[in-house]
Amino acid sequence: MRTKSLKKNKINVVTLGCSKNIYDSEVLMGQLRANNKEVVHEEEGNVVVINTCGFIANAKEESVNTILEYVEKKEAGDVDKVFVTGCLSERYKPDLEKEIPNVDEYFGTSDLPNLLKALGADYKHELIGERLTTTPKNYAYLKIAEGCDRPCSFCAIPLMRGKHKSKPMEALVEEAEKLAANGVKELILIAQDLTYYGLDLYKKRNLAELLEKLAQVVGIEWIRLHYAFPTGFPMDVLEVMKKEPKICNYIDIPLQHIADPILKSMRRGTTKAKTTKLLEGFRAAVPGMAIRTTLIVGYPGETEEDFQTLKDWVVAMRFERLGCFTYSHEENTHAFHLVDDVPEEVKQQRANGIMEVQAQISWELNQERIGKTYRCIIDRKEGTHFIGRTEFDSPDVDNEVLIDATKHYVKIGDFIDIKIIEASDFDLYGEPAIA
Repeated sequence: MRTKSLKKNKINVVTLGCSKNIYDSEVLMGQLRANNKEVVHEEEGNVVVINTCGFIANAKEESVNTILEYVEKKEAGDVDKVFVTGCLSERYKPDLEKEIPNVDEYFGTSDLPNLLKALGADYKHELIGERLTTTPKNYAYLKIAEGCDRPCSFCAIPLMRGKHKSKPMEALVEEAEKLAANGVKELILIAQDLTYYGLDLYKKRNLAELLEKLAQVVGIEWIRLHYAFPTGFPMDVLEVMKKEPKICNYIDIPLQHIADPILKSMRRGTTKAKTTKLLEGFRAAVPGMAIRTTLIVGYPGETEEDFQTLKDWVVAMRFERLGCFTYSHEENTHAFHLVDDVPEEVKQQRANGIMEVQAQISWELNQERIGKTYRCIIDRKEGTHFIGRTEFDSPDVDNEVLIDATKHYVKIGDFIDIKIIEASDFDLYGEPAIA
C-alpha cells in the first residue's frame, strides 16, 4: 500500500481582515471539527483555506500575496490543496480564477455549505452557535447581523456582504450561553452596523432589548459594542448601558469625517452639528464612557479647509480612542466616479497629523488615570508583562494595561483590580490593588 493513501488531511484556516472574518473562520472550523476533520488556525496543514479581505487596497494586496504564497507552497509540494473564501473572492472571483488559476476553488462570503463539501464535510444546521474560537479564552466576538443597507459612497462592503440581515435574538442568546459555558467572559458584539439590528426581523431597532437579554446570560461579565452607525442611533441603548453593569461604558462609532461637504459626498446622512449633538448626548447619558471612532482622510475633493475642520474637531471632541485611515479608491463604489485627487503623500501627512493630535489627547487622558484603580481582564502574558484591559478598551485596537510579571502574578482570563502607577500615550502600567 502506498504511503500517500494513508496521509490524513490537516486543514489550516488562515484568516485575514476584520473581526467579522475571525468569526466566520471560527464557524467554519467548528463545522469541520463536528465532521471529525483535523483543523488548525494558522499552523501547518496540507490543506489550506484562506479567508480573505477585500475592503481597501492594502487589505486586497495582503490577501493576494497570501494566496500567491500558498500557491507557491502547493507548486513546491508543501501543501496539497488551496481554497480561497471570504470578501476578496466574493468581489473578484472571475478575475482571481483567471489570474491565479492554481487555487483549487474560490468561494464567496455565503458559500459555507459548498466550501465544506469541497473539504469533504457536511454543513450541519444543528450547530447554531458552535464555533472553534481562535481568540484568548476569556473573550469572543458575537456577530449579530450580516451585510449592510447603508449607502456610504466609499464602501464596498454591501458588494461583498449583501443587504443587512439580523440574527434572531434567541439564536444569539443560545450562542452566548454556549460561549459562556466554554469560559468566555466578554462578548464583543460586531456587525457591519449594530444600530440597524432588528429592523428587518422586528420592524424596529432592537439592539437595547438584545443587550438586556445577553446581560442575563450567566458567566458573561462584559458586553462591548463595536461598529455603531451614527445616523438613526437608538438612544435607548444608552439607557441599558447606564443601568446594566455588564454593558461596558464603551462604544465604537465610526464617524469617517466631520466637514459637511465631505459628509454629504460620502452619503453619510448626517452633518457636523447633528454628529456633535449625538456625541454630547452620549456623554451626558453615560458620563465617563469611552468613545472610539475611525476617520478617513484624503477623500476625493477634501480641501485643506475640510481637513482643518476635521483636525480642529478632533481636538475639541477629545475622543478616548481613535484610528485614522487614508482613503482607498474602490471600483464599483459610488465614490469611484469622483476624481481621486488628493495625492498619496498628502493623504499620509493628514493621517499622521490626526494621529499626532490623538496621541497627545490619549496621553493627557491616560495621565488622569494614574493613581486610580480599574477592574481589568487579563488577556495574555507577553515577555515580562501580563497584558490586561479596562472596560474602556477593546482587544488589538485600544490601550493595554501592563503588569510587571517579575513582581506580580495574575491569572490569565481573570478579572483583577489594577491600580495604575504610570501611563504613556497608549499604554497604562499597573499593579494588583491591595484589598
